[in-house]
Amino acid sequence: MARLSVSVVSPEREVFSGEADMVVARGTAGMVGIMPGHAPMLIELSNAPVRLFDGMTERESIQVDGGFLHVTPGEEVTRVDILAESAATSTQDGSSDHAPA
Repeated sequence: MARLSVSVVSPEREVFSGEADMVVARGTAGMVGIMPGHAPMLIELSNAPVRLFDGMTERESIQVDGGFLHVTPGEEVTRVDILAESAATSTQDGSSDHAPA
């Protein structure tokens, strides 16, 4: 089954690298949902969480403070690269791991 290869980076470090079935993000022009085979796209991100899903279950939420999201479709894997001005992931205990710009 086709999947998304997702990478989230800030100027400081790589915040997330892994696979997902769907990515939901808020661009400056509105919300976007990305699934395998999505058309090529480049959008400017708003300050909002980027949500990663496995099936219908949200697996990860990454707070990004601006930046860009780029989609590159491929034969078997669709790449989603997020270049964030800053980003923070939530941990299971509710704290966050923040990567400032």
